[in-house]
Formats: sequence, C-alpha cells, structure tokens
Amino acid sequence: MSATELIHNLAARARIASRTLSVATTAQRREALTNIADALISRSAEIVAANEEDMKRGRESGLNSQLLDRLSLTPERVIGIANGARKVSELEDPLGIVLRQSTLPNGLGLKQITVPFGVIGMVYEARPNVTVDAAVILLMSGNAALLRGSSSAASSNAILVEVMRGALAKTAISQDAVQLVSSEDRETVKALLHARGQVDLVIPRGSASLIRMVVDDSTVPTIETGAGVCHVYVDEFADLSKALPILINSKTHRPSVCNAAETLLVHKSVADKFLPTALKALSDAGVILHTDIASQNIAKSTGITCSLATEENWSTEYGVLEMNVGIVDSLDAASEHIAKYGTQHTEAIVTESDASAARFIALSDCAAVMINASTRFTDGEEMGFGAEIGISNQKLHARGPMGLEAMTTTTWIVSGNGQIRS
Repeated sequence: MSATELIHNLAARARIASRTLSVATTAQRREALTNIADALISRSAEIVAANEEDMKRGRESGLNSQLLDRLSLTPERVIGIANGARKVSELEDPLGIVLRQSTLPNGLGLKQITVPFGVIGMVYEARPNVTVDAAVILLMSGNAALLRGSSSAASSNAILVEVMRGALAKTAISQDAVQLVSSEDRETVKALLHARGQVDLVIPRGSASLIRMVVDDSTVPTIETGAGVCHVYVDEFADLSKALPILINSKTHRPSVCNAAETLLVHKSVADKFLPTALKALSDAGVILHTDIASQNIAKSTGITCSLATEENWSTEYGVLEMNVGIVDSLDAASEHIAKYGTQHTEAIVTESDASAARFIALSDCAAVMINASTRFTDGEEMGFGAEIGISNQKLHARGPMGLEAMTTTTWIVSGNGQIRS
C-alpha cells in the first residue's frame, strides 16, 4: 500500500470515528480521557520499557542531549502525562458554546456556536508526550487525531496509541478517533500534508525546520507553531533580586523546550551591578555564554569565560545550556533587538515600573509577555489548560499555548418559521 493510500484509509476511518465524537456527550468524552489516564498508569512499566528501546537507539545514533531529554519517558513523566489527561477532562466543555446570538428584523434567529474541526493531523518530533497531550485535547474538543511522530520515538508512540485505543474501546467513542501514522515511511508525512478534503487541519510541533517544511509544503490548512528565541530584558527599574532567579529559571529549568530563554538583555544603567552576579550564576550553572563587546568586558573583569556573539548566535534557538548576553541603551533598544532576532514566542521584562511594563507589552509582537516572571510559564498546563497542543506564534485563529478552545471552529445556526428570501 502506498503512503497516499495509507493516509486515505486512515483519514476515512478517522472521519467515521469523528461522527461518534460529534454525538458523544460531555460526560462520555470526559470518561474517555479518564480511561486513558487510568490505562497509562496501569501500563506505565510497558510504556517506559518501550521508551527505553527508543532511548537506546537514540544514544547509539548520536541523538543530541536536547532530543534525548524530549524523548525520555520516566515513570514520573508517565504519571505527569496521565495527570494532564485528567486535568483536560475536568475543563469546561469547549463545544456548543454560544459565541453570539441575535434575532433579525424578519424574525430569523441567529446563533454562532463552537464545533470541532473534524480530523486533525499532528506532525511532531521525538516527543512521545505529545502523542497523549494531542490526543486527549483533540478528543475532548470532539476531533479525531492522526498522529505522525518521528521514527526516533516509534516504540514509545506505538505503545501509547495502543493504550489509548484500548481505553477508547470501553467507551461509546470509536477507537479510530486516535490513530498512529507510520513513521517507517517518510512519504507518509507528505501524503498527510496533501490530504486536503480528507484532513481538516495539520499542526506541526518540533524544530524550526520541521515546522517550516509543513507550512510550506502542506495543501491542508495548518496552524504554525514556532521556534522559541525568547528574551529576558532587565530594565533600568528592575528589582535585581527578582531578576536573577527569573533569569536562571528561564534558561536552566529545562533548556530543551521552546519557552526557555536564549538571550539576556540588560539596561546599561544596571549592567555593572547586575551582570557580574548574573554571568557568574549562569556560568556556575554550566551555561556557555556569547556576549556583545560591553558584556564581554564585564565578563573578563570578573574572570568569566565567554565568546563574542555573532549574528547567527543572536537568532539561534539553542535548546541547550547556551545563552547570549547584551547591554542595551534603553527599553526601546531592547525591543528593537527582540523584533530583529526574536520569533514572536515569549518575551520577559523585569521591572518595577508600570510605565516600562506597559511600553514593553506594546512593543512586543509575540504570543506571550511575562512581567517579572520566568519565560517558562508560557505553557498550557501552567496556564490552566491541562495540556497543550502546541504554542502558536502565528496571528490567525490561535496564538500562544493552544488548549481546547483553539481546537474548535464555529457553525452558524439560523432558526426560522417558514421565512423565505425575497
């Protein structure tokens, strides 16, 4: 069977399965998610064992530390994924919400309500947690899921989908509402992207190159999740005792994820006071530093090793313990730097000035702005979504962490009493 035929078959089954979702009650969809959570816990040992197969292959093939971290499933991470499914099941049902309602002069009643997209394809890399996060969000929002992970996570994804389908078998929702697209044949990605009319939406999640490939090549509508070249700006009015832990958490808490900070910008009036401490703390945490000339001079005076940042450094999403550092003349200069090198993901300002915070927000064209808080809070679970389908950097339909509401579209209901148009 060709890749195109395979995707056609999977999409047809998903379309039929989506009809069981469209008539499922809120309680039935919640039950499906709690069944999945229970099944993940009960089969945790099998999941971790399958994941170890992927980890072994990854280590043998030289997969970098960033990808190995994203690939890893420990018993604790499995519990976290299961808890995420439970949290999603407890959220408000996103379907059937009346967004607007009115009555026309001719007596016709108008109502716009939220409804599912139908069949959604996910294309993602080396992150088996996405397999479950995406599935439960799509199920709760009434959508069938076609999940195309990477070959590096093949064993993990296979067992996770098997577990979820088994859990669905105990409900009124068809097992085919969750299906795994084979990662053995690279052509399945292209076939999924070209399944216009069979698949309603494709969402990529992974590296910048993967996202760009999906967006550029797809004939199916896409939601563009983006790379995270995130910044922490320490303003002239910053409380430096807040700035240091915010900086360290933003960079080192989990450097492999897209909401980790890649660049520190410091106002020149506080640079001499803040940078010696900040550079030492970053260096002590194992962070490799790339600096502008002014920051380099401060680093050298305090015995901190660094290299001069290049144009490529400023625009790089490292995903590891590596960071750029620069000194700016003003808040506006910081914003200009961010506009040039950022990816419209998350930007943070540390300041005690409401005016500075307001101006930074106004100048930041991005999905999320943090005021005196770590960039790591741009996350669906942290923001109360239970889990997330991804973080959208685009401006149409959805922006920022995408939860249940982002996975719905709308239908207009027009109610009459025999009216005809003249």
